[in-house]
Amino acid sequence: MTATRTEAPPRSAAHVLFGVILALYLTVGALFALRTPPWQAPDEPAHYNYIAQLAQAGCCPVIAPGDWDQAYLSELTGARFDPALLDNLVYVQYEDHQPPLYYLALTPVYALTGGSLEALRLASVLIGALVVVSAYGVGLALYPDRPQIGLGAAAFVAFLPQHVAILASVNNDALGWALAAVLLWMAVVHVKAAQGVPAWLMGITLGAAFLTKATAYMLAAVLLLAIFLRWRQTRAPLSALIRDAALFLIPAAALGSLWWLRNFGVYGFPDFLGLAAHDAVVVGQPRTAALIEALGFGGYLREALDVTLSSFIGRFGWMALPLVGGAVGWIVPLYVTVAVAALLGHAIQFPARSPDQRAAWTLLGVAALLAVLAYLYYNTQFQQFQGRYMYPLLIPLGVWLAVGLDSLRRLILGRWELARWSVPLAFMLVAPLDVWLLLTVIVPNLTPAG
Repeated sequence: MTATRTEAPPRSAAHVLFGVILALYLTVGALFALRTPPWQAPDEPAHYNYIAQLAQAGCCPVIAPGDWDQAYLSELTGARFDPALLDNLVYVQYEDHQPPLYYLALTPVYALTGGSLEALRLASVLIGALVVVSAYGVGLALYPDRPQIGLGAAAFVAFLPQHVAILASVNNDALGWALAAVLLWMAVVHVKAAQGVPAWLMGITLGAAFLTKATAYMLAAVLLLAIFLRWRQTRAPLSALIRDAALFLIPAAALGSLWWLRNFGVYGFPDFLGLAAHDAVVVGQPRTAALIEALGFGGYLREALDVTLSSFIGRFGWMALPLVGGAVGWIVPLYVTVAVAALLGHAIQFPARSPDQRAAWTLLGVAALLAVLAYLYYNTQFQQFQGRYMYPLLIPLGVWLAVGLDSLRRLILGRWELARWSVPLAFMLVAPLDVWLLLTVIVPNLTPAG
């Protein structure tokens, strides 16, 4: 069931509310960046040291034996990064295989601030704002007459506790997720808008993603699918499809090859991502086979599901602080309840969709599926139940939640004019929860004793 024109609110009101969401995200993110104890975010020392190496020696570092020391890392995390143990922190360099774009972007910040950790974190918060903007853009592109959908999706991604905690740390996930979000927005606009997005622009953006994070590679399939779906919609000749695919792939491959060829020279063929070199260095990292042997397959699945779900929503530090029990035990069940309510909304009032909407939802579904498959594939080798590895699906999930909850709202409160804003406002209420978690859970429990 589609919204009527009389129900559509003024676009200006939606833009104002989005401005509030964005300002609130920047405020909460800045608080996390400034108040989270030093190094208490996953892999932050290794990401920081990559930037330091660029500032001191130029591009690009090479991962090598000695960059990973499991015993030292365990000692650091166990002591909450006690300053007395930080003399060798500079040698924690196991992210040196990563593509360089995020680190190059933050190197001037490092140089201008004397290597300030807080300044680098704040820069990451600014980069992460692109995810919030893109979520709003995807929602508006899909439902221009229901801007509350885009606002709900934006508020969901802006204030999900684990998401904002990672975006407020030094981590190339910030730019990787930002570029993935922009690419997804481009893909949706490409199949929804009259003019689409130029194929060459999507290719350049994908090339930038290739130079940022390996998790962005799955977006190539989503963008190619968008080009195909638009070609099918417009009924253009086959030559148009071939042309657009070439205009997309050539700049993407040209930018990516800058990194791939470098890695061939450093790590040898066929290690174009440096992942084989990385796997050879991180000796002692927990392996999936060992956990299955210890717990049995059933126990392994229970552990995987529990940790993945809790860490998707909030498991802070180096996975040390899950939202389990006590004063925080209600947060994960609350998110599960919200998801069930959205599912109910979809089931009760499944909206009719135009062909271009169906195409856009296909793209969102494929992006979400690929994110899950990539997570599962990674965990076939390493025991890494970190839900953040699936964050490229946050925007599809946020839009899906907003549509389902708004459909339920329309069924229950359809005649109440102001109720249309209830979904984004509800997700905005997570912002003070984030601050409470920061001040009462993260800071006291991750600050070194004494």
